Amino acid sequence: MNDLVFLEFIGSHVQQVEERMRDQSDGYNSDLGIALNHLLSSGGKRIRPTIALLMGGMLGGELDDLVTLGASVELLHTATLVHDDLIDGSLLRRGNPTLNASWSPAATVLTGDYLFSRAAALGAALENPAILSFFSDTLATIVSGEITQLFNRQHISDREAYYKRIYEKTASLFVLAAKAAAMLSPVDETVKECAKNYGYELGMAFQIVDDVLDFTGEQITIGKPVASDLRQGIVTLPVISYLELHPDDGGSIAALVESGGREGELDDLVNRIRSSEAIDMAHKEAEQFVARALEALDKLPDGRERQALIKLAEFVVSRRV
Repeated sequence: MNDLVFLEFIGSHVQQVEERMRDQSDGYNSDLGIALNHLLSSGGKRIRPTIALLMGGMLGGELDDLVTLGASVELLHTATLVHDDLIDGSLLRRGNPTLNASWSPAATVLTGDYLFSRAAALGAALENPAILSFFSDTLATIVSGEITQLFNRQHISDREAYYKRIYEKTASLFVLAAKAAAMLSPVDETVKECAKNYGYELGMAFQIVDDVLDFTGEQITIGKPVASDLRQGIVTLPVISYLELHPDDGGSIAALVESGGREGELDDLVNRIRSSEAIDMAHKEAEQFVARALEALDKLPDGRERQALIKLAEFVVSRRV
């Protein structure tokens, strides 16, 4: 988050989140501590705990509770990435080796399980049954999204199915960070709903931009092969937008995706998508989600936290990595 200068005023609080996450290896197998340090040192924007800190700070939540919440949400996110990378066979994330690049599948799965357990322990430490239930429901939602993606690889998705999948896999955690922070604050249900809406809209925009960058970025920048999702048979919004622009290509593209395609054929499709209006179409949808996130903030108290949440939303849609 070093480039996000507008967040400097909560930098020490984000550092507390980091320290609380690292503390979760104390008293357990030393290799788990090594794995946790590797994962936490491999980059990451810490956007989810930042949302929790800003939202809760704006609404009057206790800092220690918000730090615990931020650490819980980020550990849950990290655990899902560990399992994701193993499922996808990914050897790089953010330009760094994944855990499964050097560890066995069994050790990688167990490390992910360990992170899930520590995230849940932090959630339980908040002593708020509603938040613990929310945490559990969010984890189930994420797993549902993963299963959907796994069983629907090499199939063309429509827009509705795509939106459902990215809500489950990505936006649900943004919702947890934002709404749980409101639940820890002395506010009414209307305010909690605004916080939830901000998290939802921002999370959807974040994933759409990720999917755009998967096509427009370069491997050295995005830390993974260009169009890696498509190469794994996962259809994202740029592909859906391209099919809307070129419906006559639907049959050949579906056949290519469903067969796995030869590398040269996939490269040709990637280049066609990259040079088409589909990229701008998809990005404009992300901008629409961000606009709705900003509308949700209109009903919340003004101050530096709210201004930072506005700038964070603007960053999400303008980022290049």
